[in-house]
Amino acid sequence: MKNIIYLILGIPFGVILTRAEVISWFRIQKMFLLQEAHMYLVIASAVVGGIISVQILKRLKLKSISGTEISFKGKAYHKGFIIGGALFGVGWSITGACPGPIFAQIGAGAWPALFTLAGA
Repeated sequence: MKNIIYLILGIPFGVILTRAEVISWFRIQKMFLLQEAHMYLVIASAVVGGIISVQILKRLKLKSISGTEISFKGKAYHKGFIIGGALFGVGWSITGACPGPIFAQIGAGAWPALFTLAGA
C-alpha cells in the first residue's frame, strides 16, 4: 500500500519535471556548457522553496505524521563532500540525469536513462 502512495505522488511529480524540461538531456548539457540559465533558475527556485519550507517547519514547530518532532541538525564538513559532489557533477554531465528524475526520463521514453539507472 505504501508503494501505491509513492506512485500516486510520483506520477504528478514526474509530469512536473517533464513539463519544466528538467529531464531534458539538452537542457542539462546547455547548463553545464553555461549556454542557458533555465536549469540554474529551476534549481534556484527549488532552493528558495526549500528554505521557505524549512523556516515554516521551524517557526511553527510542526510535527511529522507520526507525531515526532522534526529537527534539523547541521553536519560537520569533511572532504568526502567535495569528492562526492565532484563525482556527482561529472556523472550528471555525462549521463544527463541526476538520480532523481531517472524514472521520469524513462517514463517520457528516454530509454538511454536505463543505463543511468543501471549505474545508479
